Amino acid sequence: MAGIVIVGAGEAGTRAAFALHDTGHTGAIMLIGAEPHLPYERPPLSKPESGAVTMKPICSDEALRNAGVTYLRGVEVSRLDVALKSVALSDGRDLKYYKLLLATGARPRKLVCPGSERALDFRTFGDAKIIFESVWGSRSVAIIGGGLIGMELAALLRGKGLTVSIIEAAPQPLARAVPLRFAGKMHARHVEEGVYFHLGQGVSEILADTVLLADGTRVPADVVVAAIGVQPEIHLAETAGLATGNGILTDAFLRTSDPDIFAAGDCAAVQQPGGSHVRFESWRNARTQAEIAARNMAGANEPFTAPPWFWSDQYDLGLQVAGLPQPDHQCVMRPSSTGELEFYLDDGRLVAAAGLGTGNSLAKDIKLAEMLIAAGLSPDPAVLADPTVNLKTLLKSAKAA
Repeated sequence: MAGIVIVGAGEAGTRAAFALHDTGHTGAIMLIGAEPHLPYERPPLSKPESGAVTMKPICSDEALRNAGVTYLRGVEVSRLDVALKSVALSDGRDLKYYKLLLATGARPRKLVCPGSERALDFRTFGDAKIIFESVWGSRSVAIIGGGLIGMELAALLRGKGLTVSIIEAAPQPLARAVPLRFAGKMHARHVEEGVYFHLGQGVSEILADTVLLADGTRVPADVVVAAIGVQPEIHLAETAGLATGNGILTDAFLRTSDPDIFAAGDCAAVQQPGGSHVRFESWRNARTQAEIAARNMAGANEPFTAPPWFWSDQYDLGLQVAGLPQPDHQCVMRPSSTGELEFYLDDGRLVAAAGLGTGNSLAKDIKLAEMLIAAGLSPDPAVLADPTVNLKTLLKSAKAA
């Protein structure tokens, strides 16, 4: 008898399986994962303990069994047939479904230059294991890409005393994801810590112990890591005839162009109120989308409206961003004893917030800011900027009103 099939056993796919059980679903749940391990969390991969890569399982085999989930590990889906409502597996089996969730995630973007095969990817547990086994016996590391992953890895490796260079095609690192002022502060901290930056540069060739830049500069590198972003894994959906773009296109309820197929996580491009589709790459968004998709597959009709949120730890600095700050938003700065906060207003309404401070010291403020955003408030900018005004007071006042 056909059940619910989930393709992808990362954060989104695994959380969706448990969420289905929580809805009271009693039918078959099949979770398909290409890797041979139990489902695991990706953020700890960039934080090895005592030089060894940390694998933090999302769940145990027992938890999966207790939730009624059949986990097929080390198996890939080779074909999706929407007419027959079936998926073909790499081990020769075919599985029927009545609802399907695509949680296929994303894959690293590949460098296109001579010697690109020498660059190591950083996405899976296997990738992380290779990288850290390589770097501990090395003197110099070149990281191509100055985004969050590249900068986090640079901070970690500098802390171990390695010579680290970051090569970034943009004029400033972190420019795509992080508010401009905070990106500048984090860049400056890396420079203070001794990281070498080559900005506005392309890579001409990767040699055995050197990265040759487009302007002829030679960057010493015993190990090269490519961290130039990811691409959504849409091949399965695309060949099956589902609507795709920068991801598998879904409506606000995470349904694809086939009403019996849903998508969640890094592979999903979710329709926004204006009609555009946005893909959200973060741990929390993968989890939230998975839970909503699961409830909707079980019969609910719940839209995905949660504001995006991500965090990054670099040295002793902690960054958190909630919402989508835009250059045309009004920015209100608020000092803190442990760092700084920025609030972003669109026509007076609070739509985003960011904090940069020591460790996790601003987490409570960002959480309160998220609640203010969810309430659709238009707070007085002068009040937002005043560090003596508790954000909880603003929230209580809004609830009372």
